[in-house]
Amino acid sequence: MRTIYLDHNATTPIDDGVLKAMLPYLREQFGNPSSNHGLGRRAHDAVEQARAEVASLIGARADEIVFTSGGTEASNIAIRGAASADPGRRAVVTTQIEHPATDASCNLLESSGHQVTRIRPRPDGVTDPEEMAAAIDARTAVVTIIHAQNEIGTIQPIAEIAEAARRHGALVHADAAQSLGKIAFTVDGLGVDLLSIAGHKLYAPKGIGALYVRRGIHVASVLRGAGQESGRRPGTENVAGIVALGEACRIAALHLKNGTAPMAALTASLLRHLKRLVPGLICVGEHAPRLPNTLNVLFPGVSGRKLLEVCPPVLASNGSACHADSEEPSAILLALGIPRDQALGTVRLSLGRSTTPQDAKDAATHLAAAWRALRQPAVAAE
Repeated sequence: MRTIYLDHNATTPIDDGVLKAMLPYLREQFGNPSSNHGLGRRAHDAVEQARAEVASLIGARADEIVFTSGGTEASNIAIRGAASADPGRRAVVTTQIEHPATDASCNLLESSGHQVTRIRPRPDGVTDPEEMAAAIDARTAVVTIIHAQNEIGTIQPIAEIAEAARRHGALVHADAAQSLGKIAFTVDGLGVDLLSIAGHKLYAPKGIGALYVRRGIHVASVLRGAGQESGRRPGTENVAGIVALGEACRIAALHLKNGTAPMAALTASLLRHLKRLVPGLICVGEHAPRLPNTLNVLFPGVSGRKLLEVCPPVLASNGSACHADSEEPSAILLALGIPRDQALGTVRLSLGRSTTPQDAKDAATHLAAAWRALRQPAVAAE
């Protein structure tokens, strides 16, 4: 049976060009970038070239990029490091729709005495910038907010929030794991001081990421070791992974030159097919600014988890992949005020570069058939 992969927000396949670029650094070019010989120098040069490619995609300088093991580590360094940079500032402002990496970092800070304010989003999945601004004051060390919400795809008004933070001297961190490569942006356009990147959302392998740190900003490392990455992230560099991330960013820049309209049109087509086949289906944040590839839809009267279990041709998820073992409704959807029974019907469909119009049509047909099959006992009982 042909499967249709619609879980690109969970992870992406490695791009062929990315794999080709990284393979030499898993084989013959295996040197340590800190070694002062030919192999080491070639590895060092490859790391610096990748640093430049990552920086170019977000409009940063190469020396502002710190390589990490992924988005989670990047967010930990950013949030925990920024919160401890000024002992006189003991407050953090965030939202109720953050990725667990941000939420857990804030919980840790809260347990050590920081005041954490979590702003609830509007029902459309977008945070009100005025409400966010009202929570920021002279005690705020860092404002941390997700750029594009990973479960529902809504894009947050970071530039407006960053402007308010600057008025009070607070640092701004954005989690761009889901947005990078899907929409075009620059760090100056967002007004952020820190920005997290995850390679495996960008057609690079798992286990590699990066943190943008604006020049002049000091964040304390959460690790101790040697002086790699200017001391911000000690440990021997993952050269092959770094090369892969650099190439993924270069390829992403080429794709973004063509704009996001084709992907948005394909996603809209999938939604139209679903609405035609599933009466009462709801798209969360349908009219809010959203990623062009992401749909979070609520199937009426069924469990989204059971729906996907009886629909093996469609590979998708029920919200965040980090909660894939839980039957509880998504905390993100509950934060939007969606009733628990409706929230249990969630299915996240995230398209990618290889998704075709036929995939969209076939996925809608398979999902609708599975929904009808699950609904039959309930309809019979009525």
